[in-house]
Amino acid sequence: MAVVVALGAFLMTLFGGWVAGRVTDRRHLVLGLAGGLMLGVVGLDLLPEAMDAAGEAVFGVPQALLLFVGGFLFAHVVERLLATRRASSHGAENGGGEGGKPGERTPQVGLVAAAAMVLHSLMDGIALGAAFQVSGGMGATVALAVITHDFADGFNTYTLTSLYGNDRRKAVAMLVADAVAPIAGAGLATLLTLPEELLGSYLGFFGGALLYLAAAEILPEAHHEHPARTTLLCTVAGVAFIWLVVGLSGG
Repeated sequence: MAVVVALGAFLMTLFGGWVAGRVTDRRHLVLGLAGGLMLGVVGLDLLPEAMDAAGEAVFGVPQALLLFVGGFLFAHVVERLLATRRASSHGAENGGGEGGKPGERTPQVGLVAAAAMVLHSLMDGIALGAAFQVSGGMGATVALAVITHDFADGFNTYTLTSLYGNDRRKAVAMLVADAVAPIAGAGLATLLTLPEELLGSYLGFFGGALLYLAAAEILPEAHHEHPARTTLLCTVAGVAFIWLVVGLSGG
């Protein structure tokens, strides 16, 4: 049953990516919505789950929060290192001149971010499979959360890959991988069981990285050329959508 439900998540992920790809003429609105979806996922979904699963204090601070901060810093360091490496490479190609254009994005960052989204979708599939092993009622609740949540995952995966300068072929490839991941995760759930604390630690770390991308990259880009009220409304709508999903799924 879990694998059948995961097929619904597969279609919803592809639909989310399709929507993101179809509204390129309103790029600022797409980015505003993506930023809101990511903020909602982090603050209303990932972090509460991480705190429940890995809330033990480490030197006075919950483990999940430490990893949350660690994920934020990790994403920042990786982006800076890749950007510096690319700038140095461009400088060498230009005979030692200035490397790269100001504000130019590093495609590898987009691919790494999209790969993290794929891993998260894999974990969603594992959670789905595990829930159905417990009971049909719990499985149905998790299924509702996963299927509706995967629209945002597909939307964000395509947007992140494209935002950093990757071509459409790569964006579609990452979208398909993200769509297949819940099915693979549901299948894996029949073979293994991950410790709750490990899952909580992962969610905390992933949430921090996702927050960095939303706050430091996507939202500033959304408002850079089009600081319109509609862009802000799209961001608020993205957060509200995730709140609705969390509420309907029972938290």
